[in-house]
Amino acid sequence: MKFVDEVSIRVKAGDGGNGCMSFRREKFIENGGPNGGDGGDGGSIYMMADENLNTLVDYRYTRHFDAERGSNGGSTDCTGKKGEDLVLRVPVGTTIIDSATQEVIGDLTKAGQKLMVVQGGWHGLGNTRFKSSTNRAPRQTTPGKPGEQRDLKLEMKVLADVGLLGLPNAGKSTFIRSVSAAKPKVADYPFTTLVPNLGVVSVDRWKSFVIADIPGLIEGASDGAGLGIRFLKHLSRTRLLLHLVDMAPLDETSAADAAEVIVSELTKFSPALAERDRWLVLNKCDQILEEEHEERVKEIVDRLEWTGPVYVISAIAKEGTERLTRDIMRYLEDRADRLAADPVYKAELAELDQQIEDEARAQLQALDDQRALRRSGVKSVHDIGDDDWDEEDVDDEDGPEIIYVRD
Repeated sequence: MKFVDEVSIRVKAGDGGNGCMSFRREKFIENGGPNGGDGGDGGSIYMMADENLNTLVDYRYTRHFDAERGSNGGSTDCTGKKGEDLVLRVPVGTTIIDSATQEVIGDLTKAGQKLMVVQGGWHGLGNTRFKSSTNRAPRQTTPGKPGEQRDLKLEMKVLADVGLLGLPNAGKSTFIRSVSAAKPKVADYPFTTLVPNLGVVSVDRWKSFVIADIPGLIEGASDGAGLGIRFLKHLSRTRLLLHLVDMAPLDETSAADAAEVIVSELTKFSPALAERDRWLVLNKCDQILEEEHEERVKEIVDRLEWTGPVYVISAIAKEGTERLTRDIMRYLEDRADRLAADPVYKAELAELDQQIEDEARAQLQALDDQRALRRSGVKSVHDIGDDDWDEEDVDDEDGPEIIYVRD
C-alpha cells in the first residue's frame, strides 16, 4: 500500500429538506386545517480516527464527499427523514485543516476519536408551523437550509515515542531492524528509506515504545533538497530524538561535519523542534579501531558543543543497543511521571509542542509555495490562481508500505 500523508478534499454536508404545504382533506371534514410536515435535517460529515489505517491513500483519488440530503416533509404532518451522516475514517494522528483559512479544525490523536467537520442544513418548516388564530389556512413554508461546505487539508503524522535523525546511510534503518521486529529496506546507497518506518521496541516483558525512522536529511534540506524535509513533521509528536552519526563514512568525510549538517537543517526547519530532548548516537563503531573511538567521539562532541547523553553503538552488531533502549524506556517512564506530577512542566511541553506544529506547517507551506512558483513560472505568489496548484506533480506512485510490527 502506498504511503500518503497529505491530501486535500472537499466535503459537503446534506441540505435540509423543504417544508410541505398541505391541507387536511377528509370526508365530512370541510375546510380541514394545514397538515404539512417539516423537512428532515441534512446529514453531517464526521472524521473518525481508525487505528487500523496508516495512510491517507483512500483520499488521494476520491476527493469529493457529500452527505445525504434531508427528505422533504409530507402531508398528514409527516416529517421528512434526516439525511444519513457520513463518517470518513482516517489514521490516528491526522490533523484536519481548513484550506481557506489555514485554521486547524481538530487533531485526531486517539483511536475512535470523532470530529464533525461540516454540519447538515437545518430542516425547512411545513405550513402547520404557521397556523395561528388569525391565519387558519397558511400557505407559507420554508425551504431547507443548505449544508456547510469546506475544502479541507488532511495531514497525517505518525505517532511515535522516539524519532531517528541522520544523514542518508547513517544506519537508521539498520538500527530500527536491530532493536525491533520491523524490517525496513537496507542498502549501501543513499535514500534507501523513502517513507517513515515504525517499529515497536520491547524492553522486558511488559514494556515497549514506538520508534520512527524517516528518510535521511541532506545539506540544503530546509530549502527543499532531498526527501527528508517533508517527513520531519512526523517527528513533531515524538518525545525524544536520536541523532545518529556514522563514525566511519564510506566517502571518508568528517563525521563531525555530517553531525553539524543535521543540527543546522533541523534548526532551520523548526527552532522549537531543535529544542526537543535529543541524544547523540554514534553508530558503526565496529568499523573503526577501538583506540580511535575516544578521539572520534571527542571530535564530534567538541564540534557540536554537546552536553547531552552520548552513546557509541554498532547497530548491525547490536553493540550498545540494549543499554540504549533500556535508557530510552527509563527516560520515557520518568517523563510520564513528571508530566503527571508537575503541571508547570506539562504546560511548558504543551506550549513547545504547539510551537513545533506551527513552525512545521509554516515551513512546509512555504516550500509548497516555492514549488508552485517554479512550476507556474511567475515571480510573485499573488499572481498564482487556484488552477495553478497541481498536487499530482508530487505524487509518489512507488512508495513502499509503512511497517508497524511488534516483535
